Amino acid sequence: MGELDIYARLNEISAPPQYPLLFGNDAERADKIAEHKSWLQRIRKERPSTAHPFKVGIYIRYFNQTRYEDYLKYHMEQLADAIADCPRWTLVDFYVDEGSSPPNMESAPEWCRLLNDCMDGKVDLIITQKLSNVSKKAHEITLCATVLASHKPPIGIYFISEDLFTLASYYLEDMQDFSFFPEGDWEMLPEEESLEELHG
Repeated sequence: MGELDIYARLNEISAPPQYPLLFGNDAERADKIAEHKSWLQRIRKERPSTAHPFKVGIYIRYFNQTRYEDYLKYHMEQLADAIADCPRWTLVDFYVDEGSSPPNMESAPEWCRLLNDCMDGKVDLIITQKLSNVSKKAHEITLCATVLASHKPPIGIYFISEDLFTLASYYLEDMQDFSFFPEGDWEMLPEEESLEELHG
């Protein structure tokens, strides 16, 4: 299956209803998100390369508002089938937190387990439906994406609905900004050349 096909398929997989709008009703933030989406539509998209041997962890925030009793199982099977169409990708596990809206990251046990697996080298690509699955706080997502991207090897997050890959070259400068990190031995991201094989 080609790269475009796999991303089209991931996007078509129906997800359980997502309730609060991204980051609540903050109009200024909503405007920034709309502006960013418009910019993304005008550039060449970068997604995780299907030719790169990723170890994939799929994060799901599940809140059953459907009439189907086995919806979660069905949804997981669809995602597993889509990942199986990428022969160089390995599905490590599903990480499922329940709830209609994201809590703080530290109170999402499966998200924490996923991050631990990333730090232990078991997962190097997180796939999840949308930004608001991960956190209701934009700065938490930014910090988390930056910490993961600075890991060796870099760990990326792909958000299906927003078609956003955190290791894309156009985010590299932002991911190298450590000004908001605590003092310590933080290392910069590798140069762009070493990230090229991670996205198409």
